[in-house]
Amino acid sequence: MATERTLILVKPDGVARGLIGEVVTRIERKGFAIEALELRTLDRATAEEHYAEHAERPFFGELVAFITSAPLVAMCVSGEGAIAGMRTLMGATNPLEATPGSIRGDLATRIGENLVHGSDSDVSAERELGLFFPGRF
Repeated sequence: MATERTLILVKPDGVARGLIGEVVTRIERKGFAIEALELRTLDRATAEEHYAEHAERPFFGELVAFITSAPLVAMCVSGEGAIAGMRTLMGATNPLEATPGSIRGDLATRIGENLVHGSDSDVSAERELGLFFPGRF
């Protein structure tokens, strides 16, 4: 399996709950490297581009409003199988379906505020890393 890079976000609910360190610790304990980490408040244009595949869905406005509502942490995480590995580490999107031991299974409380985001493919990872860390990866 090849070394991959993926975008991981600690969403505003995770930042507000003081869970940045917990998420970073789990990533590092799993053996992945953090190549970049930035605390920032996302602007609306970037949020809309980030969630563009959901633009026609009824919850698009809520996604954009939530992700821009307060600071988040953006990370470039790398390692062997980082994309699939991080998806497993994060757990199912719906915290009620997430496996105990996963970030969402242990820490998230509802689907709309599920603490973390991770790229779902190498194509998404490349696009998302370009949005959050332009020219760096």
